[in-house]
Amino acid sequence: MSTLSTHVLDATTGTPAAGVHVALAGADGSVLGTGRTDDDGRIRALTDEPLPPGTYTLTFGTGEWFAERDIVPFYPEVVVTFRISVAGNHFHVPLLLSPFAYSTYRGS
Repeated sequence: MSTLSTHVLDATTGTPAAGVHVALAGADGSVLGTGRTDDDGRIRALTDEPLPPGTYTLTFGTGEWFAERDIVPFYPEVVVTFRISVAGNHFHVPLLLSPFAYSTYRGS
């Protein structure tokens, strides 16, 4: 079984994106966990249970987060689909965010 965390950074200000809503779903679309990023832009664990190998989706509520700052973004949400192929590892999915672009990668 594996664990999962995320971190969202606002590229326009160079600061953590606190308060971004994030949902974790399984391949069947069932929601496995939700949360909001803390003051450091992090969610250290999206579920109480470890994740078995499989395909998962993280949905970041970027439109809501930008709207709270009176910014109209191009992307109302960011959806990142990834695969855990080996049990027992920790997976970290960072998101670097701006109103008109985003990037992500497999972190550590």
